[in-house]
Amino acid sequence: MASAKTNALLLVCGEDDLSVKQRAKELFQQWTGELGGMDHETIEANVGNSGDALIVIGRLREALLTLPFFGGGKVVWLRDCNFLGEDRTASSAAVTSGLAELAEELKEFSWQNVRLLISAGKVDKRKVFYKTLDKLGPVETFSAWSLDDKDWADRAQIAAREAIRKRNKEISSPALGELVVRAGLNARQLENEVEKLCLYIGSRGKIELADVTAVCCHSKTAKAFALGDALGDRDLPRLLKRLDEELWETKLDKDKSEIGLLYGIIGKVRAMLLLKEMVREGWVKDTSDYNHFKSQLENVPASQLPTEKKFSPLTMSPYVLYKALPQVKKYSTSELVRAMDTLLRCNQRLVSSGLDKTLVLQQALVQIVCADRVT
Repeated sequence: MASAKTNALLLVCGEDDLSVKQRAKELFQQWTGELGGMDHETIEANVGNSGDALIVIGRLREALLTLPFFGGGKVVWLRDCNFLGEDRTASSAAVTSGLAELAEELKEFSWQNVRLLISAGKVDKRKVFYKTLDKLGPVETFSAWSLDDKDWADRAQIAAREAIRKRNKEISSPALGELVVRAGLNARQLENEVEKLCLYIGSRGKIELADVTAVCCHSKTAKAFALGDALGDRDLPRLLKRLDEELWETKLDKDKSEIGLLYGIIGKVRAMLLLKEMVREGWVKDTSDYNHFKSQLENVPASQLPTEKKFSPLTMSPYVLYKALPQVKKYSTSELVRAMDTLLRCNQRLVSSGLDKTLVLQQALVQIVCADRVT
Protein backbone atom coordinates (compact mmCIF):
# COMPACT_ATOMS: atom_id res chain seq x y z
CA MET A 1 0.00 0.00 0.00
CA ALA A 2 1.24 3.49 -0.78
CA SER A 3 2.45 5.28 2.32
CA ALA A 4 2.17 8.74 0.79
CA LYS A 5 0.06 10.43 -1.83
CA THR A 6 1.10 10.04 -5.43
CA ASN A 7 0.97 12.78 -8.05
CA ALA A 8 -0.11 10.18 -10.60
CA LEU A 9 -3.72 9.91 -9.42
CA LEU A 10 -6.12 12.82 -9.09
CA LEU A 11 -9.86 13.20 -8.59
CA VAL A 12 -11.60 16.37 -9.77
CA CYS A 13 -15.20 16.49 -8.57
CA GLY A 14 -18.05 18.69 -7.40
CA GLU A 15 -21.42 20.14 -8.28
CA ASP A 16 -19.89 23.00 -10.27
CA ASP A 17 -20.01 21.00 -13.48
CA LEU A 18 -18.38 23.64 -15.66
CA SER A 19 -15.37 24.15 -13.39
CA VAL A 20 -14.88 20.39 -13.02
CA LYS A 21 -14.87 19.88 -16.79
CA GLN A 22 -12.53 22.81 -17.42
CA ARG A 23 -10.06 21.76 -14.72
CA ALA A 24 -10.05 18.11 -15.82
CA LYS A 25 -9.45 19.08 -19.45
CA GLU A 26 -6.61 21.36 -18.37
CA LEU A 27 -4.96 18.59 -16.35
CA PHE A 28 -5.35 16.02 -19.11
CA GLN A 29 -3.66 18.34 -21.61
CA GLN A 30 -0.91 19.13 -19.12
CA TRP A 31 -0.24 15.48 -18.26
CA THR A 32 -0.27 14.23 -21.84
CA GLY A 33 2.09 17.05 -22.79
CA GLU A 34 4.48 16.10 -20.00
CA LEU A 35 4.48 12.38 -20.81
CA GLY A 36 4.27 12.63 -24.60
CA GLY A 37 3.38 9.52 -26.56
CA MET A 38 0.19 8.42 -28.32
CA ASP A 39 -1.28 5.82 -25.96
CA HIS A 40 -3.41 7.98 -23.68
CA GLU A 41 -6.99 6.83 -23.11
CA THR A 42 -10.23 8.61 -22.33
CA ILE A 43 -13.03 6.47 -20.91
CA GLU A 44 -16.52 7.98 -20.93
CA ALA A 45 -18.06 7.18 -17.56
CA ASN A 46 -21.49 8.82 -17.72
CA VAL A 47 -23.69 5.73 -17.54
CA GLY A 48 -27.38 4.95 -17.28
CA ASN A 49 -27.41 1.82 -15.15
CA SER A 50 -25.30 -0.43 -12.95
CA GLY A 51 -24.49 -2.82 -15.79
CA ASP A 52 -22.90 -0.04 -17.82
CA ALA A 53 -21.04 1.14 -14.71
CA LEU A 54 -19.47 -2.30 -14.28
CA ILE A 55 -18.41 -2.27 -17.94
CA VAL A 56 -16.70 1.10 -17.39
CA ILE A 57 -14.93 -0.21 -14.29
CA GLY A 58 -13.67 -3.15 -16.34
CA ARG A 59 -12.44 -0.84 -19.11
CA LEU A 60 -10.62 1.30 -16.56
CA ARG A 61 -8.92 -1.73 -15.05
CA GLU A 62 -7.86 -2.90 -18.53
CA ALA A 63 -6.56 0.56 -19.48
CA LEU A 64 -4.41 0.79 -16.37
CA LEU A 65 -2.89 -2.62 -16.95
CA THR A 66 -2.22 -2.16 -20.68
CA LEU A 67 1.31 -0.87 -21.21
CA PRO A 68 1.91 1.93 -23.73
CA PHE A 69 2.52 0.40 -27.17
CA PHE A 70 5.34 2.78 -28.01
CA GLY A 71 6.81 2.90 -24.51
CA GLY A 72 6.94 6.05 -22.40
CA GLY A 73 4.06 7.20 -20.21
CA LYS A 74 0.29 6.88 -20.35
CA VAL A 75 -2.60 8.99 -19.04
CA VAL A 76 -6.00 7.42 -18.42
CA TRP A 77 -8.93 9.82 -17.99
CA LEU A 78 -12.14 8.45 -16.48
CA ARG A 79 -14.34 11.30 -17.72
CA ASP A 80 -17.69 12.56 -16.35
CA CYS A 81 -18.11 9.65 -13.94
CA ASN A 82 -21.65 9.71 -12.53
CA PHE A 83 -21.65 6.63 -10.31
CA LEU A 84 -19.59 7.88 -7.36
CA GLY A 85 -22.46 9.69 -5.66
CA GLU A 86 -25.66 8.64 -3.93
CA ASP A 87 -28.01 7.89 -6.82
CA ARG A 88 -29.56 4.52 -7.63
CA THR A 89 -26.75 3.34 -9.89
CA ALA A 90 -24.01 4.33 -7.45
CA SER A 91 -25.83 2.67 -4.55
CA SER A 92 -26.36 -0.69 -6.24
CA ALA A 93 -24.62 -3.61 -4.56
CA ALA A 94 -22.78 -4.60 -7.75
CA VAL A 95 -21.32 -1.13 -8.35
CA THR A 96 -20.42 -0.67 -4.68
CA SER A 97 -18.63 -4.02 -4.68
CA GLY A 98 -16.90 -3.31 -8.00
CA LEU A 99 -15.59 0.04 -6.80
CA ALA A 100 -14.38 -1.49 -3.52
CA GLU A 101 -12.40 -4.13 -5.45
CA LEU A 102 -10.95 -1.45 -7.73
CA ALA A 103 -9.95 0.58 -4.68
CA GLU A 104 -7.93 -2.34 -3.33
CA GLU A 105 -6.19 -2.73 -6.68
CA LEU A 106 -5.32 0.96 -6.81
CA LYS A 107 -3.67 0.71 -3.40
CA GLU A 108 -1.22 -1.88 -4.75
CA PHE A 109 -0.84 -0.39 -8.21
CA SER A 110 2.58 0.69 -9.47
CA TRP A 111 2.15 4.19 -10.84
CA GLN A 112 5.38 4.24 -12.79
CA ASN A 113 4.70 5.93 -16.17
CA VAL A 114 0.92 5.74 -15.62
CA ARG A 115 -1.39 8.51 -14.44
CA LEU A 116 -5.10 8.31 -13.65
CA LEU A 117 -7.40 11.32 -13.81
CA ILE A 118 -11.00 10.95 -12.65
CA SER A 119 -13.57 13.70 -13.19
CA ALA A 120 -16.98 13.36 -11.55
CA GLY A 121 -19.96 15.31 -10.27
CA LYS A 122 -21.10 15.03 -6.69
CA VAL A 123 -19.35 12.19 -4.85
CA ASP A 124 -20.25 10.32 -1.70
CA LYS A 125 -17.32 10.92 0.64
CA ARG A 126 -18.48 8.15 2.97
CA LYS A 127 -17.73 5.40 0.48
CA VAL A 128 -14.59 3.29 0.37
CA PHE A 129 -13.67 4.30 -3.17
CA TYR A 130 -13.61 8.02 -2.40
CA LYS A 131 -11.67 7.49 0.83
CA THR A 132 -9.09 5.45 -1.07
CA LEU A 133 -8.68 8.09 -3.76
CA ASP A 134 -8.34 10.77 -1.09
CA LYS A 135 -5.54 8.79 0.56
CA LEU A 136 -3.70 7.92 -2.62
CA GLY A 137 -3.73 11.26 -4.44
CA PRO A 138 -4.99 14.84 -4.42
CA VAL A 139 -8.71 15.60 -4.60
CA GLU A 140 -9.90 18.89 -6.07
CA THR A 141 -13.49 19.83 -5.28
CA PHE A 142 -15.49 22.55 -7.01
CA SER A 143 -18.62 23.43 -5.06
CA ALA A 144 -21.60 24.96 -6.81
CA TRP A 145 -22.73 28.44 -5.93
CA SER A 146 -25.34 28.45 -3.19
CA LEU A 147 -27.99 30.91 -2.07
CA ASP A 148 -26.58 30.41 1.43
CA ASP A 149 -23.35 32.08 0.28
CA LYS A 150 -23.54 35.85 0.69
CA ASP A 151 -21.17 36.38 -2.21
CA TRP A 152 -22.69 33.99 -4.75
CA ALA A 153 -23.93 36.85 -6.94
CA ASP A 154 -20.51 38.52 -6.81
CA ARG A 155 -18.81 35.30 -7.86
CA ALA A 156 -21.30 34.82 -10.66
CA GLN A 157 -20.77 38.39 -11.88
CA ILE A 158 -16.99 37.94 -11.86
CA ALA A 159 -17.33 34.70 -13.85
CA ALA A 160 -19.70 36.34 -16.33
CA ARG A 161 -17.46 39.38 -16.87
CA GLU A 162 -14.45 37.12 -17.40
CA ALA A 163 -16.32 34.99 -19.95
CA ILE A 164 -17.55 38.11 -21.76
CA ARG A 165 -14.10 39.70 -21.86
CA LYS A 166 -12.64 36.53 -23.32
CA ARG A 167 -14.99 37.13 -26.24
CA ASN A 168 -13.83 40.77 -26.52
CA LYS A 169 -17.17 42.15 -25.39
CA GLU A 170 -18.44 44.31 -22.50
CA ILE A 171 -21.69 44.36 -20.54
CA SER A 172 -23.58 47.14 -18.78
CA SER A 173 -24.27 46.88 -15.02
CA PRO A 174 -28.07 46.45 -15.37
CA ALA A 175 -27.53 43.77 -18.03
CA LEU A 176 -25.02 41.95 -15.83
CA GLY A 177 -27.40 41.95 -12.89
CA GLU A 178 -30.25 40.55 -14.98
CA LEU A 179 -27.95 37.94 -16.53
CA VAL A 180 -26.91 36.65 -13.11
CA VAL A 181 -30.53 36.49 -11.92
CA ARG A 182 -31.58 34.54 -15.00
CA ALA A 183 -28.65 32.10 -14.99
CA GLY A 184 -28.81 31.67 -11.22
CA LEU A 185 -26.47 29.28 -9.45
CA ASN A 186 -25.64 27.22 -12.53
CA ALA A 187 -22.17 28.14 -13.83
CA ARG A 188 -22.64 26.12 -17.00
CA GLN A 189 -25.90 27.87 -17.84
CA LEU A 190 -24.18 31.20 -17.17
CA GLU A 191 -21.48 30.28 -19.68
CA ASN A 192 -24.11 29.20 -22.21
CA GLU A 193 -26.06 32.44 -21.79
CA VAL A 194 -22.89 34.50 -22.29
CA GLU A 195 -22.20 32.59 -25.51
CA LYS A 196 -25.75 33.27 -26.73
CA LEU A 197 -25.52 36.96 -25.90
CA CYS A 198 -22.20 37.45 -27.65
CA LEU A 199 -23.55 35.78 -30.79
CA TYR A 200 -26.79 37.77 -30.56
CA ILE A 201 -25.17 41.22 -30.46
CA GLY A 202 -22.93 40.37 -33.40
CA SER A 203 -20.43 43.14 -34.14
CA ARG A 204 -21.64 45.35 -31.28
CA GLY A 205 -19.15 45.57 -28.46
CA LYS A 206 -21.46 45.93 -25.45
CA ILE A 207 -24.31 43.82 -24.10
CA GLU A 208 -27.29 45.84 -22.85
CA LEU A 209 -30.27 44.95 -20.65
CA ALA A 210 -32.57 44.60 -23.67
CA ASP A 211 -30.27 41.93 -25.10
CA VAL A 212 -30.45 39.87 -21.91
CA THR A 213 -34.24 40.06 -21.69
CA ALA A 214 -34.49 39.13 -25.37
CA VAL A 215 -32.45 35.92 -25.42
CA CYS A 216 -31.62 34.65 -21.92
CA CYS A 217 -33.59 31.86 -20.24
CA HIS A 218 -34.71 31.71 -16.62
CA SER A 219 -33.00 29.05 -14.52
CA LYS A 220 -34.50 27.21 -11.55
CA THR A 221 -32.91 29.77 -9.25
CA ALA A 222 -34.49 32.62 -11.18
CA LYS A 223 -37.84 30.88 -10.86
CA ALA A 224 -37.24 30.60 -7.12
CA PHE A 225 -36.81 34.38 -6.99
CA ALA A 226 -39.86 34.94 -9.18
CA LEU A 227 -42.47 34.36 -6.46
CA GLY A 228 -40.85 36.83 -4.07
CA ASP A 229 -40.25 39.35 -6.85
CA ALA A 230 -43.90 39.25 -7.89
CA LEU A 231 -44.87 39.90 -4.27
CA GLY A 232 -42.38 42.76 -4.03
CA ASP A 233 -43.71 44.27 -7.26
CA ARG A 234 -47.31 44.03 -5.99
CA ASP A 235 -48.23 42.29 -9.22
CA LEU A 236 -51.14 40.08 -8.18
CA PRO A 237 -51.79 38.26 -11.49
CA ARG A 238 -48.09 37.38 -11.82
CA LEU A 239 -47.90 36.45 -8.13
CA LEU A 240 -50.81 34.00 -8.34
CA LYS A 241 -49.40 32.52 -11.54
CA ARG A 242 -46.00 31.98 -9.91
CA LEU A 243 -47.68 30.49 -6.84
CA ASP A 244 -49.57 27.99 -9.01
CA GLU A 245 -46.29 27.00 -10.70
CA GLU A 246 -44.53 26.54 -7.37
CA LEU A 247 -47.41 24.53 -5.92
CA TRP A 248 -47.30 22.26 -8.95
CA GLU A 249 -43.58 21.74 -8.33
CA THR A 250 -44.33 20.55 -4.79
CA LYS A 251 -46.19 17.60 -6.32
CA LEU A 252 -43.17 16.63 -8.41
CA ASP A 253 -40.31 17.42 -6.03
CA LYS A 254 -40.32 15.81 -2.59
CA ASP A 255 -37.92 18.47 -1.29
CA LYS A 256 -40.51 21.21 -1.88
CA SER A 257 -43.59 21.90 0.24
CA GLU A 258 -46.21 24.54 0.91
CA ILE A 259 -44.59 25.43 4.22
CA GLY A 260 -41.25 25.83 2.43
CA LEU A 261 -42.85 28.29 0.00
CA LEU A 262 -44.26 30.21 2.94
CA TYR A 263 -40.85 30.47 4.63
CA GLY A 264 -39.41 31.83 1.39
CA ILE A 265 -42.12 34.51 1.28
CA ILE A 266 -41.49 35.37 4.94
CA GLY A 267 -37.81 35.82 4.15
CA LYS A 268 -38.69 38.18 1.30
CA VAL A 269 -40.99 40.34 3.41
CA ARG A 270 -38.48 40.41 6.27
CA ALA A 271 -35.74 41.57 3.87
CA MET A 272 -38.01 44.31 2.54
CA LEU A 273 -38.94 45.45 6.04
CA LEU A 274 -35.33 45.65 7.18
CA LEU A 275 -34.30 47.40 3.99
CA LYS A 276 -37.16 49.87 4.40
CA GLU A 277 -35.78 50.84 7.79
CA MET A 278 -32.24 51.14 6.42
CA VAL A 279 -33.51 53.55 3.76
CA ARG A 280 -35.47 55.54 6.37
CA GLU A 281 -32.35 55.86 8.52
CA GLY A 282 -30.41 57.14 5.51
CA TRP A 283 -27.91 54.28 5.57
CA VAL A 284 -28.92 53.14 2.08
CA LYS A 285 -29.96 55.33 -0.83
CA ASP A 286 -31.71 54.32 -4.03
CA THR A 287 -29.29 53.27 -6.77
CA SER A 288 -29.34 51.13 -9.90
CA ASP A 289 -25.64 50.30 -9.52
CA TYR A 290 -25.13 47.02 -7.66
CA ASN A 291 -21.54 47.79 -6.69
CA HIS A 292 -22.57 51.17 -5.30
CA PHE A 293 -25.31 49.47 -3.30
CA LYS A 294 -22.81 47.00 -1.82
CA SER A 295 -20.47 49.82 -0.83
CA GLN A 296 -23.36 51.45 1.07
CA LEU A 297 -23.95 48.26 3.03
CA GLU A 298 -20.35 48.35 4.23
CA ASN A 299 -21.08 51.64 6.00
CA VAL A 300 -24.22 50.49 7.78
CA PRO A 301 -23.57 50.56 11.59
CA ALA A 302 -23.79 46.95 12.73
CA SER A 303 -24.44 48.11 16.30
CA GLN A 304 -27.82 49.48 15.19
CA LEU A 305 -28.99 46.17 13.73
CA PRO A 306 -30.34 42.96 15.28
CA THR A 307 -27.59 40.75 16.68
CA GLU A 308 -29.35 37.49 15.78
CA LYS A 309 -28.00 36.32 12.44
CA LYS A 310 -31.31 35.47 10.77
CA PHE A 311 -32.67 38.96 11.50
CA SER A 312 -29.65 41.01 10.46
CA PRO A 313 -29.73 42.32 6.87
CA LEU A 314 -25.93 42.33 6.81
CA THR A 315 -25.94 38.51 6.91
CA MET A 316 -28.27 38.32 3.90
CA SER A 317 -27.13 38.09 0.33
CA PRO A 318 -26.41 41.67 -0.85
CA TYR A 319 -27.98 40.79 -4.17
CA VAL A 320 -31.26 39.76 -2.53
CA LEU A 321 -31.38 43.15 -0.80
CA TYR A 322 -30.41 44.94 -4.01
CA LYS A 323 -33.28 43.30 -5.90
CA ALA A 324 -35.67 44.40 -3.14
CA LEU A 325 -34.50 48.03 -3.12
CA PRO A 326 -36.93 49.37 -5.76
CA GLN A 327 -39.72 47.18 -4.36
CA VAL A 328 -39.76 48.68 -0.86
CA LYS A 329 -41.19 51.88 -2.36
CA LYS A 330 -44.34 49.95 -3.19
CA TYR A 331 -45.13 49.21 0.47
CA SER A 332 -45.34 51.35 3.58
CA THR A 333 -43.66 50.18 6.78
CA SER A 334 -47.06 49.50 8.38
CA GLU A 335 -48.08 47.36 5.40
CA LEU A 336 -44.93 45.25 5.71
CA VAL A 337 -45.51 44.82 9.45
CA ARG A 338 -49.09 43.71 8.76
CA ALA A 339 -47.76 41.36 6.06
CA MET A 340 -45.54 39.62 8.62
CA ASP A 341 -48.58 39.20 10.88
CA THR A 342 -50.60 37.81 7.96
CA LEU A 343 -47.85 35.31 7.17
CA LEU A 344 -47.67 34.25 10.83
CA ARG A 345 -51.38 33.46 10.81
CA CYS A 346 -50.94 31.69 7.48
CA ASN A 347 -48.22 29.55 9.03
CA GLN A 348 -50.50 28.59 11.92
CA ARG A 349 -53.32 27.66 9.55
CA LEU A 350 -51.04 25.55 7.35
CA VAL A 351 -49.74 23.61 10.33
CA SER A 352 -52.80 23.21 12.54
CA SER A 353 -55.89 23.38 10.32
CA GLY A 354 -57.32 21.01 7.75
CA LEU A 355 -57.94 23.79 5.26
CA ASP A 356 -56.75 23.52 1.68
CA LYS A 357 -53.11 24.68 1.71
CA THR A 358 -53.34 26.27 -1.73
CA LEU A 359 -56.32 28.36 -0.67
CA VAL A 360 -54.62 29.40 2.58
CA LEU A 361 -51.54 30.64 0.71
CA GLN A 362 -53.59 32.39 -1.96
CA GLN A 363 -55.67 34.24 0.62
CA ALA A 364 -52.58 35.41 2.50
CA LEU A 365 -50.85 36.73 -0.62
CA VAL A 366 -53.97 38.49 -1.91
CA GLN A 367 -54.42 40.12 1.50
CA ILE A 368 -50.82 41.42 1.47
CA VAL A 369 -50.78 42.72 -2.10
CA CYS A 370 -54.27 44.23 -2.08
CA ALA A 371 -53.99 46.03 1.27
CA ASP A 372 -54.71 49.76 1.23
CA ARG A 373 -51.60 51.42 -0.15
CA VAL A 374 -50.07 54.09 2.00
CA THR A 375 -47.69 56.55 0.35
